[in-house]
Amino acid sequence: MVAEYGGALPASGDLLAWLDDFSAEHWDFRKALGVERHQVTAPSFAPARRDLVLNAAGALGFIESAPPRLTEYDHLLVLGGLARTCLQRVEHAARILADGVVVPEVTGLGSFRPLGDAEQELLPGGADYEVDALEAGFRKEFAASTSERRSSAGAVSFESWTVHRLRGRRDLRLRVLAAPSSEPGVRRANTADTYRFWAREAEVRAGARVLVVTSPIYVPFQHCDAIRTLAVPHDCQVETVGLDVSRATLPQAAGATGADRYLQEIRSAIRSMRRLQADAG
Repeated sequence: MVAEYGGALPASGDLLAWLDDFSAEHWDFRKALGVERHQVTAPSFAPARRDLVLNAAGALGFIESAPPRLTEYDHLLVLGGLARTCLQRVEHAARILADGVVVPEVTGLGSFRPLGDAEQELLPGGADYEVDALEAGFRKEFAASTSERRSSAGAVSFESWTVHRLRGRRDLRLRVLAAPSSEPGVRRANTADTYRFWAREAEVRAGARVLVVTSPIYVPFQHCDAIRTLAVPHDCQVETVGLDVSRATLPQAAGATGADRYLQEIRSAIRSMRRLQADAG
C-alpha cells in the first residue's frame, strides 16, 4: 500500500514514526476538515487501488470478526461510537453471553458527544448523547432499567462525566458511563479516556480478564489503547473483538467500510501503536 501511494518503507530507523508521517500525508481524510469519521466525504478510488486497500485491510485484521478466546471474563466492555454502532455492539455483547461466555459485569463506555439528527431517529424515546445511545442498547438487549445515576454538576462540557447503574436479567451487573476528557480545553473524551475512567470506577484488580467489544475496523487501534491504559498500568489481561456484522440486526451505514475508512483506521492503528511504544520506553 505504501508503494501504491508513491512511498518506500525505510530500511532502518523508527518505522512507526515514518508510517505516522506517511499516513498523515496520504491517508488522513479528516485532517483538513476537522470532522468526525462519519462526516468525511469519501474520495474516489480507482478499482485497482480500492481492491488493494481492502485486501490489505483484511490481511491486517480490520475486517473479519473473531469469537472470544476464553469462556469466562471478569469484565465485558462495550465501546461507544455512532448511535448505530452503539446498538450493534451492545447486541453483539448480548449475543456473546447468549453463546455461553460467562461474565458478571457488562459496561458501556461512552462520552457526551452530541448525537446528530440521523442518530436520534434510531433511538425511539429521544436521546441527546452517545452515552444515551449505549443506554438504549442496554435497555433493549438486557431488559435493563436504571437503578442509580451519578453525574458531575453543571452544564454538559468536555469535563462532564456520568455513571448509570442498571438492573437487568439474572445477576448480571450493568453500567453505562460517559467519561471526562483528559484534555477538556481541546477535545471530548476519547477511547483511552473512557478506559481510564472505567478502570478507576471499577477498581480493576490485577489479573482481571477484560473483554472489549467494538467494530472490526477499530479493533487494532482500540486494542493497543487498551493495552496501554488498562493491561499495563493495572496488570490485567485484555482481549478485543469486533462485532459480527453479518449477524447484526441493524445493517452497516453507507460508506462505513469504504476504502477511505480502512486507510483512516490503519493510520489510527499506527498512531496507537506508536503511543504504546513510547509508553513502553
